[in-house]
Amino acid sequence: MEVPISELQLDEEASEAVVPGPDSADEGAIAIDDGPAAADPASLTPRQIVAELDRYIIGQSAAKKSVAIALRNRWRRQQVEDELRDEILPNNIIMIGPTGVGKTEIARRLARLAGAPFLKVEASKFTEVGYVGRDVESMVRDLVEISINMVRGEREDEQRETAARRVEERLLDLLLPPAADADNDQPDADEGGHRHFLVGSSGVAEEEADDELTARRRRTRDKLLGLLQDGKLEEREVEVEVTDTAMPVLDLQAPGMDSLDWNIGELLQDMMPKKTRRRRMSVAEARRVLFSEELDKLIDMEEVIDDALDRVENMGIIFLDELDKIAGERGGGGPDVSREGVQRDLLPLVEGSTVQTRYGMVATDHVLFIAAGAFHVSKPSDLIPEMQGRFPIRVELRSLTEEDFARILTEPRNALLTQYSALVATEDLQLEFMEEAIREIARIASEVNQRTENIGARRLQTVLTTLLEDVMFDLPDSGAGGTLTIDGEFVRERLAAIAEDEDLRRYIL
Repeated sequence: MEVPISELQLDEEASEAVVPGPDSADEGAIAIDDGPAAADPASLTPRQIVAELDRYIIGQSAAKKSVAIALRNRWRRQQVEDELRDEILPNNIIMIGPTGVGKTEIARRLARLAGAPFLKVEASKFTEVGYVGRDVESMVRDLVEISINMVRGEREDEQRETAARRVEERLLDLLLPPAADADNDQPDADEGGHRHFLVGSSGVAEEEADDELTARRRRTRDKLLGLLQDGKLEEREVEVEVTDTAMPVLDLQAPGMDSLDWNIGELLQDMMPKKTRRRRMSVAEARRVLFSEELDKLIDMEEVIDDALDRVENMGIIFLDELDKIAGERGGGGPDVSREGVQRDLLPLVEGSTVQTRYGMVATDHVLFIAAGAFHVSKPSDLIPEMQGRFPIRVELRSLTEEDFARILTEPRNALLTQYSALVATEDLQLEFMEEAIREIARIASEVNQRTENIGARRLQTVLTTLLEDVMFDLPDSGAGGTLTIDGEFVRERLAAIAEDEDLRRYIL
């Protein structure tokens, strides 16, 4: 049976001997390297931007150069006097090239490098006004949500240490209530209440002074703090007052009503009074609950929203994929009418308009639009003239060659071979790819792309998955450990039959 800490004798020996706990370490945050960190725009020259993109994307220097200039121009615009600043509009870009050559990755890495809100949407998912489907303005609202989450995340990182200290103090108050709170319900000594006595060295009971009692409580609290920080109290139960979230969230938003930008269920939930209740939980769980509460208190959401809206208007990037799917010969009938209608709906956003969101009005005049498409059937000239004029920069991305595939396997920071090696290393097996094997994998991937659909670098994923299928399946049971060397013969043995058989190649690779 656990002894409540409030009932412990308030001295150093007792607090050290009676408070038990598992010898477990504190749960810490895991840092994940998810690409280049956001840098100061003033320090990012176009050459440096291209060099950073080169760490993750092979080739396509023309596209990298264009987006690097576009990003640098954003910083240059901020340095211009106010009168002229609003007149400088971004140069939107169209990337033309087959799938799997790096169009999306270039835009995503660029946004991450600049610390800018980034949204990728498929142009084909939107429909013309008057049809059931998504309204084009919803992409701006989605971008605002992304920006708010980004800014809030940054504010949380700044306040984590402060919030952690506050959580420790609140946990100590729960484990060892302050003396004033503990005595609130007790009558005074004159009314028959309890008085504090200690047995002195002479054996005579002496009344303890308040300051000495306070000092003892402080020493006990310090001891508890040490145990708490060492993770030795994680399993002890405490009683925490939490907000009751039992009421279900009603999603009453009807399809095709994206322009309302609010949810009736959320509105009703916000109108209902917040109910709180006391719940017993472990210290580990209480830490998470209290940490979230403290972060909410420390972060000013109005400031977060203001900063987020400013980032959307001045740094936001919208990546419009599959632009070629809404391009067609003008003057035709059938679906081409709807395609042209989507273009006309997109045009005000690209030209610059004001969109109503639940957080306020957002101007899209300085949002950078990067469009992409294969344009196998249609051409950029099939877009309506107004849309063509709003994308003045066009960059063609070339198809990847066998040499590119070999570099993609090894050179990028997050190369596929590095990823697979890390996966199998979790089960004590080291993968070693010989140069001949890398060349053979690249050759087969390039050959299959030429004979079937060209899906670019994504073909390497299917080839490697097939190559290592048996290894990944048998790995947990073999328990062999050591090193597995992948050479050219290993690759040919596993893939040659499949690559040469047209039916197998079509459905497996």
